[in-house]
Amino acid sequence: MTTGEILAAFRGLRVLVVGDVCLDRWCRYDPALADPSRETGIPRIGVISTEVTPGAAGTVANNLAALGAGRVAILGMVGDDGFGYELRGALDARGIESGLLVNAPGIPTFTYTKLINQATEIEDLPRVDFVYTRELPQEIDREMVERFRQVAGEFDVILVSDQAETELGGVVTPRMREALADVRALVWVDSRMRPEHFRNAVVKPNQHEAEAASRRLFGRVDYAAFREHIAAPALIVTFGGDGALVVTAGGEHRVRTRPVEHPVDICGAGDSFSAGAAMTLKVSGDPVLAAEFGNRVANITIMKKGTGTASPEEVLAADA
Repeated sequence: MTTGEILAAFRGLRVLVVGDVCLDRWCRYDPALADPSRETGIPRIGVISTEVTPGAAGTVANNLAALGAGRVAILGMVGDDGFGYELRGALDARGIESGLLVNAPGIPTFTYTKLINQATEIEDLPRVDFVYTRELPQEIDREMVERFRQVAGEFDVILVSDQAETELGGVVTPRMREALADVRALVWVDSRMRPEHFRNAVVKPNQHEAEAASRRLFGRVDYAAFREHIAAPALIVTFGGDGALVVTAGGEHRVRTRPVEHPVDICGAGDSFSAGAAMTLKVSGDPVLAAEFGNRVANITIMKKGTGTASPEEVLAADA
């Protein structure tokens, strides 16, 4: 398939993103306003403007929508708070269906607050994250899994964003993993800490995640054994600027990428890779072609500040 044919086929796809959706808050502060508090003497951070975007699983959804997927929906958890309100609005503004999000009173919306110096345009202060580290309440877990089972048949591709870097607190629970293993749609998984716990899905860890998972399983790095252990149609390991390794029952295939000098921001590169590669795999059936397309999308997004996306026009131009 040509790049144009792949992009045209995206318009017929219905895609669901399942996982840890968060709110990215890009806060610009004026360092000249760092007057000490009269009460405590601690200098303040004077935020003068804020932009909000969907992050984590929301970044995957952003990229799917930008690439022209026919339908994009997201299933996850949000708190009954202002950040949750902002997150739903940010998703809706991008044409991403937010109706499957489960409202969780008492649990804070997963939020990254990034502080950018207005004078330099550099994020130079510690990020302020709002996270939930306790075990997910059983009623919330059951509700999310039930919603997933009810709607899974409506979608051609399901992308899983297991972003939680704590043992507890993420929405992709053992119960959700069991439900994912039972669906007929193409399931594509990106899991930071638990890629070895998924079954019957295409799993895309980066090199560090894949090596760590393989060592947990076997005490050594063995991608072929890793793929077989999780019964994955393909294991796709990303290596940043060195491309990706596609591992299938037929062997291993290294997929190189065009070198990019001086990338602007690599944050979200894996999410943009997943969005482009998963849809390409669905329309082509070729995991190597999927990795090539994912590389192309990621090369575009890393030249943009923040968690950028790639448009069909940009992808076509990059292919010229």
